[in-house]
Amino acid sequence: MKVTVERAQLLKSLGHVHRVVERRNTIPILGNVLVRAENAQLSLKATDLDLEVTETLPAETATAGSTTVPAHMFYDIVRKLPDGSQIVLESDGDRSVLAIRAGRSRFTLQTLPESDFPDLAAGEMSHSFSLTASDVKRLIDRTQFAISTEETRYYLNGIYLHTAGSAKDAKLRAVATDGHRLAQVDLTQPAGAAGMPGVIVPRKTVGEVQRLIEDNDAEIGLELSVGKIRFTIGNVVLTSKLIDGTFPDYGRVIPQNNDKELVVDKKDFEAAVDRVSTISSERGRAVKLALSAGKLVLSVTNPDSGSATEELEVEYASDPLDIGFNSRYLLDIAAQIEGEVAVLRLADPGSPTLIQDRDKKNALYVLMPMRV
Repeated sequence: MKVTVERAQLLKSLGHVHRVVERRNTIPILGNVLVRAENAQLSLKATDLDLEVTETLPAETATAGSTTVPAHMFYDIVRKLPDGSQIVLESDGDRSVLAIRAGRSRFTLQTLPESDFPDLAAGEMSHSFSLTASDVKRLIDRTQFAISTEETRYYLNGIYLHTAGSAKDAKLRAVATDGHRLAQVDLTQPAGAAGMPGVIVPRKTVGEVQRLIEDNDAEIGLELSVGKIRFTIGNVVLTSKLIDGTFPDYGRVIPQNNDKELVVDKKDFEAAVDRVSTISSERGRAVKLALSAGKLVLSVTNPDSGSATEELEVEYASDPLDIGFNSRYLLDIAAQIEGEVAVLRLADPGSPTLIQDRDKKNALYVLMPMRV
């Protein structure tokens, strides 16, 4: 193999694929990136057996061929080479090394044969459709914070992507929950998504897709089956296994009859929660909301350090109510509200609260209260 490639392009592509490679590997080949040169292109591929990323970039191919080299070391070498340089990658079949040349710099890296490199063969994908990058980003950004990190409830360690709604008003819906809070975002169902299986996209995959989106106007191709999902983002193809589990019936925790409505200015509310929670202990984090006609008093009491209160003018006309929430969870949800006004629908101090953007109804958040 002999191929010449521009440093900036190689660095960008390696930046995308090398993140998938775990730094500690019991299987040596999983620490490597597969480098293949053919037809004036260089393709790079990395996998952790659950997730595979392939990127193709233009290159001058003198001799076609392929090999695998340590991913993180290869990335570090390219990163440290001079800006604007042309990089020559060369290997001959007899010696198990890859030579890297740029200007006066010379490196050789130990290689492992391509035949050892695992292929996350996707098999048949039953459904395919496309979304704009901004829509994919919205589905991820507005739900990702609620993904559970508790490994025992592995079926909550991802975003549940499925179709919902009626035939006339069909939706593509993303839901995430960790048992304390829930996030649900809807998009108009794209052509090709009808009848798709409900799938749980793992947390790591979600994070990689989010990082790969650089142009919000780009089209992203999605293909999926019961076991796998594939995202095509420009020259990058990301294929991932799905979480093999059953997502809970989340509809049962979304309150339908919360009759107490609190309307707040999102920025004022967020800032006030942030200020009073400065006092809270890391462990408790509880902030108390005391509601009465037209008024909200936020308070935090920490026996070790002191107390804080702040009063806000709000729209509230129901019976007085005292309720407590984890302040970090409140702030996480407030950060997702896109408009200027948030609406909280409450029932009593022990029941979940529904939070929505007053102007955008295609996302909702549910938060369990805390004792205060």
